[in-house]
Amino acid sequence: MENYNQTLTDFILLGLFPPTKFGLFLFILIVLIFLMALIGNLSMILLIFLDTHLHTPMYFLLSQLSLIDLNYISTIVPKMASDFLRRNKTISFIGCGTQSFFFMTFAGAEALLLTSMAYDRYIAVCFPLHYLIRMSKRVCVLMITGSWIIGSINACAHTVYILHIPYCRSRAINHFFCDVPALVTLACTDTWVYEGTVFLSTTIFLVFPFIGISCSYGRVLLAVYRMKSAEGRKKAYLTCSTHLTVVTFYYAPFVYTNLHPRSLRSPTEDKVLAVFYTILTPMLNPVIYSLRNKEVMGALTRVSQRLCSVKM
Repeated sequence: MENYNQTLTDFILLGLFPPTKFGLFLFILIVLIFLMALIGNLSMILLIFLDTHLHTPMYFLLSQLSLIDLNYISTIVPKMASDFLRRNKTISFIGCGTQSFFFMTFAGAEALLLTSMAYDRYIAVCFPLHYLIRMSKRVCVLMITGSWIIGSINACAHTVYILHIPYCRSRAINHFFCDVPALVTLACTDTWVYEGTVFLSTTIFLVFPFIGISCSYGRVLLAVYRMKSAEGRKKAYLTCSTHLTVVTFYYAPFVYTNLHPRSLRSPTEDKVLAVFYTILTPMLNPVIYSLRNKEVMGALTRVSQRLCSVKM
């Protein structure tokens, strides 16, 4: 591993793909997943925009989730793929800070948006008569705006810190993107205070929302069992199980990586877990929400028929 002194401004991203045939296989697989994520999330956004039956708070929030996922995965994979193809793993100091800022902004916004989606389902099932009041268009806009603003403020605070600490060890980041925990290991100053703020930030953005989501869906499932309509129970159960799948897939590896002591983790373990919440989740979200949702599939059929009739 090369060593870099403090006068150099570039970092080295060691990446995810080993220089072997297996590394080439992983590269092709990640690129395919990236393309699936782009197509899936763009399709979800367009579908919700084009079909008036999906102009409801639930799908408005879902379209924002797709928008975040679209930007989220685009912050990571193109740079990683470019590094592999060009055999150039350097990233500038400012470029690293920029990537880190956008990654944390989208990550924080997604965590808060998933909480808003859980609240939406809680109100829809437990207080259906009050749904249009509690989940008005204004409330949805406030939820979405708040998610973006709070996520960007949190990201800005962390980015300012990592851009101002001295780096006097190797400039090689043992990761495939500029992740804050990986950057902190390269600092030549004591970072225990900052690591405490990372713990606090993770608790606020991940642990508390996850607990809130779990509790809200516990209430929802209890209300579902009391429903008289079998069709209503089935629909509510599918919605809850779908959302819980997404939430667990996103939150669990993120929480483990940020709250597990650094001394008990390996860089390889961090990279594998990061693949789940940076690459796989943005690809799975549109798949899970569409294939298990009759309203989305119905909207897809209507939009397809409309487009076919226009062409004819």
